[in-house]
Amino acid sequence: MPEKTQLIKPRIRAILSKELPTELVDKLPKHWTQIGDVLILPLREELEPYKHRIAEVYAEVLGVKAVLRKGRIGGEFRETNYELLYGNDTVTIHRENGILYKLDVAKVMFSPANVKERVRMAKIAKPDELVVDMFAGVGHLSLPMAVHGGARVIAIEKSPYTFRFLVENIELNKVQDRMTAYNIDNRDFPGENIADRILMGYVVKTHEFIPKALSIAKDEAIIHYHNTVPERLMPREPFETFQKTAREYGYEVEKLNELVIKRYAPGVWHVVLDLRVFKR
Repeated sequence: MPEKTQLIKPRIRAILSKELPTELVDKLPKHWTQIGDVLILPLREELEPYKHRIAEVYAEVLGVKAVLRKGRIGGEFRETNYELLYGNDTVTIHRENGILYKLDVAKVMFSPANVKERVRMAKIAKPDELVVDMFAGVGHLSLPMAVHGGARVIAIEKSPYTFRFLVENIELNKVQDRMTAYNIDNRDFPGENIADRILMGYVVKTHEFIPKALSIAKDEAIIHYHNTVPERLMPREPFETFQKTAREYGYEVEKLNELVIKRYAPGVWHVVLDLRVFKR
């Protein structure tokens, strides 16, 4: 579910206008993100003394079981850094495009802003092609390929905690016959020259994994390469970096498509390239 933006809901305003100083009422959040029945709420510093009561009211009006304060996402596993303001259970099942995603919103990254890419992956996957998802998470991108596209998927996830949800999601979506999960660093995956399609759904350091992706890929495989790139380097990046590395390893690359996913930071964009690789 994408971020919602609107006026402060009348019921929220009516309740909190009786409890907050008048000047703070208009500073209540007008937008939020809902994942399953967990809410991620941005709160201004001025609202700090009232944060728990505000979260309680938003939960009541919007019908969710837990409210988290929006924070930064970072680290190797893209961990969330959210403060729990209301409730005690942040594990939920998020329904999107006919897919069930079970996850712990307080600890596992799931970006509603990437919904278009998840829907796109469902449409481009081909029956019985072998997809290797190098950064599977809870199955963000590869579950749609198995469920809707009928692809066979090898899903690799390094984080033991996130891996638990990946395994559950394979079962929830009844694709055990088409998805196999590995709880390892993708650089330790032993398969070579096997994949028709590769997902590289990571950011910031994705270029470090290009050699491994190439070793997994068949000749003429398609790689969906995600990374972050400063706006001043677009459009030549990130393709130039991928192409340079590929040539060092004896491959040529054809760019089939390039899409901007979302703004990652001021002046920095999250992009995805659809690339076909050829062995020289």
